[in-house]
Amino acid sequence: MKILVTGGLGFIGSHVVVRLQEEGFDVVIIDNLSNSDIKVLDGIVSITGITPAFEQLDLREKSAVTGFFKKYDDIQGVIHFAASKAVGESVENPLLYYENNIGTLVYLLQELQKKEQASFIFSSSCTVYGQADQMPITETAAIKKAESPYGNTKQIGEEIIQDTCKVCPNIKATALRYFNPIGAHQSALIGELPIGVPQNLVPYITQTATGQRAQLSVFGDDYPTPDGTAIRDYIHVVDLAQAHVTALKKLLENGQATNFDFYNVGTGKGSSVLEVITAFETVTGKKLNYKIVDKREGDVVQAFADTTKANNVLGWKAERTLEQALLSAWNWEQKQL
Repeated sequence: MKILVTGGLGFIGSHVVVRLQEEGFDVVIIDNLSNSDIKVLDGIVSITGITPAFEQLDLREKSAVTGFFKKYDDIQGVIHFAASKAVGESVENPLLYYENNIGTLVYLLQELQKKEQASFIFSSSCTVYGQADQMPITETAAIKKAESPYGNTKQIGEEIIQDTCKVCPNIKATALRYFNPIGAHQSALIGELPIGVPQNLVPYITQTATGQRAQLSVFGDDYPTPDGTAIRDYIHVVDLAQAHVTALKKLLENGQATNFDFYNVGTGKGSSVLEVITAFETVTGKKLNYKIVDKREGDVVQAFADTTKANNVLGWKAERTLEQALLSAWNWEQKQL
């Protein structure tokens, strides 16, 4: 069975490609290499021994999307990662985020509505909740005004899919609202590979530990949390990849009660920035040079998941610890030197 993974050479996408191949799916990757590297393809092949089909194209070009689906007319499922994904950058450059994250989604859905049957997994985010009133966050939590254009694109994206599914019974879709993916494949052959200055905490930590970055900035220490730093739910990327495969299989087996549903994907445990730093120092034996700086616009105080729905309805649960994830990220970082 042929599955398209957009953004398949990115951090999460590459780990999902590996899991799909391990489960026997025939994978096609689309990636424009704007925030990834072609050598990730070698990493995937080294792990699975299978070379996936790869098309370097820009999903913002509608004619390219149409041409792709003519060439690969037997695609039965799409897992859609291709998007811009940094909260801070989205505040500074909102139009880039609306073009990348909304236009591309529309073009994909327009192609899927032409098919007899199609399964669609959307890479959503806990940012759809804004600053939730209660922790942990359940799927019934109010969708508040997004704190950033990035979060807004995920809210709008889910609404577009929901509206499409209402009138297209041939499309079955699942949105996975994930929290903070970290870590790397246990082989250390694929991992998080930021281009330029990392926008996420863990690659900044690992690059500081190797000396590539002089100092780690901790954004704010006066949040209303136990140690004053922001709290997030950090999930191992391999656990997250499994959630995508599990959700896709459920759609393909017609196991979802409605043709659109959504799930939180996290560990259910919140960790502060300082707790992550301490855990990293403990598992690696490396001391980190960090300083407290001003809060960053668009960041929420805390976000961690209630994963009961994913546990019970999907039959998926995170298995790996924060420490395991941090150690895998460190092993990956050291191989990049």
